[in-house]
Amino acid sequence: MSDTSREIASQPEVWQRALDLADAAHAPLAAPGERMLVLGCGTSWFVAQAIATLREHAGFGETDAVCASEYVPVRAYDRIVAITRSGTSTEVLDALRRAPAGTTRVAVTATPGQPVEDLIDAGLVLDFADERSVVQTRFPTAVLALTRAALGERLDGLVADGAAALAAPLPVDPATVDHLVFLGSGWTVGLAHEAALKVREAAQAWSESYPAMDFRHGPVAVAHPGSLVWTFGPNGSGSLDALAREAGAVSYHDERDPLAQLVLAQRFAVALAAHRGLDPDRPRLLTRSVVLA
Repeated sequence: MSDTSREIASQPEVWQRALDLADAAHAPLAAPGERMLVLGCGTSWFVAQAIATLREHAGFGETDAVCASEYVPVRAYDRIVAITRSGTSTEVLDALRRAPAGTTRVAVTATPGQPVEDLIDAGLVLDFADERSVVQTRFPTAVLALTRAALGERLDGLVADGAAALAAPLPVDPATVDHLVFLGSGWTVGLAHEAALKVREAAQAWSESYPAMDFRHGPVAVAHPGSLVWTFGPNGSGSLDALAREAGAVSYHDERDPLAQLVLAQRFAVALAAHRGLDPDRPRLLTRSVVLA
């Protein structure tokens, strides 16, 4: 079994440990009434998008998300939260350095004792969610489980749903798919982007991601009998199923918690990598952290 597969399988246990930290995470991540920016790179940027939507919809205050390399200190924020598994990504460190004086800077990371600690006022270290694999799986889902709990969401069924997703059959045989489209709504748009990234990273395969109802505004034109259209959350009262069928594609969604649905998508990415003769632990051109000279 690959490191990636082992880390995927560990997620229900890791989520439980994250949920136990919800009280400690409330102040740095909920920060009621503050204007917040959440930033990161790659997977962490998609996690930031999900967090921004979750926090703002929960009524804790205006929240934006930005790719760390694109951060420009034009808008004023009370708090900047950086998501960085390694604590070493150059763009994240540079963004924190650019934060105006008086901005509270927070980092959520998996590795203690890294350069990001010199640039922040507070930090959350989820070392139990750290990963050997380059391809992130359990760290981002642990961050999202923790954030949802810290914002007051009841997640009584999350761990059980995660275990069920580990045992569930894959939606289709990966050998029948040459194109994946992941769709989301609200905070799960970030999950859709993350699922598509897993497929690109692990399996070097053609994958796309969009807000669910935007699929009909152009992207559906490339759907075909080799496409799998995978929706996180509501699927437009069945209209997306009908649209996929019209294109000859397979449509998939289920009722489990969206994080558990992401576990299934991670498993699919690894299975697709195996079908294509690829090692998910050694993704092409990727490293654990992007550190620029």
